[in-house]
Amino acid sequence: MSTKSNLLKITTAEVLAGLGSKRTVALESKFGNGDLIKLLDILGIGRLLTVKSPWLLEDDNGKEIINAGGYAALPFGEMYPPLLEFIHSYLEKNRNMGLPQQSASEWRAALETNLVSILAAELPSHADSQVFFSNSGAEAIEAAIKFAKAARKKAKYIINFSKGYHGKTLGALSLTPNEEYQALFRPLMPGVKTLRYGDAYLFEKEIKRIGPKNIIAIVLEPIQGEGGVIIPPKDFLPTVNQVAKKHGIIIIADEIQSGLGRTGYWFASVTAGLEPDIITLAKPLGGGMVPIGATISRKNIVKKMLGGLESKRHSNTFGGGSLAMAVGLKSLEIIIEQDLVSKSKQNGEKGLLRLKEIQAKYPAYIKEVRGAGMLFAIQLRHIVKPAISFGQSDLLSQLGTALAMRAFHKNGLHVCFTLNAAQVVRLTPALNMPEGIFNEVFERVEKTAKNNRSAWHMLPKTRADILAKLAKLAL
Repeated sequence: MSTKSNLLKITTAEVLAGLGSKRTVALESKFGNGDLIKLLDILGIGRLLTVKSPWLLEDDNGKEIINAGGYAALPFGEMYPPLLEFIHSYLEKNRNMGLPQQSASEWRAALETNLVSILAAELPSHADSQVFFSNSGAEAIEAAIKFAKAARKKAKYIINFSKGYHGKTLGALSLTPNEEYQALFRPLMPGVKTLRYGDAYLFEKEIKRIGPKNIIAIVLEPIQGEGGVIIPPKDFLPTVNQVAKKHGIIIIADEIQSGLGRTGYWFASVTAGLEPDIITLAKPLGGGMVPIGATISRKNIVKKMLGGLESKRHSNTFGGGSLAMAVGLKSLEIIIEQDLVSKSKQNGEKGLLRLKEIQAKYPAYIKEVRGAGMLFAIQLRHIVKPAISFGQSDLLSQLGTALAMRAFHKNGLHVCFTLNAAQVVRLTPALNMPEGIFNEVFERVEKTAKNNRSAWHMLPKTRADILAKLAKLAL
């Protein structure tokens, strides 16, 4: 029988003092998502990274690394001092309940009000919209699905798009058409029809064929982040909007990655000609400090699901918790006070121009670059030509991406893996990254390209034992 003294193997004091990289990796490999940690460790990018400044990390060998990762969830970098100061103030002065489930909440009321105000400034028809809070982007999508289904009960189908990414909980996964993620979990949510993203003509044709009255909602990302920063043709979103409005089909805009300044606008969907009925938000709203998701919906849609005595039809234990609301509120203030939406647009244009220059110099390493504000994608060349991949093109694409992440890391740049596109790494720098560090991001991209010149050069530059370990893990 366990005693009180040995139930807890590690204390908070030990963690604050530091467990060390070797011990941490061993524990994570044993008790966590072990194979992921093993993969990162084999590549030499999975060991402890500590925070040197909001924009700079340090590995356990003292190597400085610029943080251009974070999957767009770090709008101000890591542990941004003004946000930390606010959290300390909140912990000292707040007297609101932490989880106000059955009472009003000052923090929740304030964040609801400000989110609707920001959206209504862009799209006045949302002036009386309402907000439902959760803990993640996937949960925000789950809420959006339920709102739409409740509002159009007689319809059967939800339209999504190729290369879309909306999360991995079951409803969100049903809208994420990727065989790697979906195959093991079928049957998924029924009634999902996947169309080709960006094809306005095909979209109109398919809506006619399915029958508009049979369609509950259209779910899309205005810019596909996990798809590799895919920006649709200019006629696509206005066409989607026109068709949906004509027939009363609900539009759900997934702005989890593109919203709140990341792409240079408050809402990429609205700027591109869409008038969403429901918008989902998450990543930057938490300021890199707390988990939070938000689903903003037109009032008439909310009432269909949460009206009257049915107002508990959808709920979330931790959604709307006071700490998350407070951090979300402060994050919006920082974005506005520092004019980070405009800064993101300006720096995004500058950064994309620099990436295009690098791609032109090293076309055998970088095939293409794309960008929208401070969301950048680098499409790499294949390490082995698909024609001689012997049926292992997907595996080799993943290997190529992994080796590229390793190459960038060796040159002091922390980047993002792309979940829904092969051979793509992304850069999602903090919106407030200082100019000198921001410029250095692209110097390190160029250094990586120069050191390799061709994508296949990463293979002989990787030790044989590392390649063997990667092959063993893959098989």
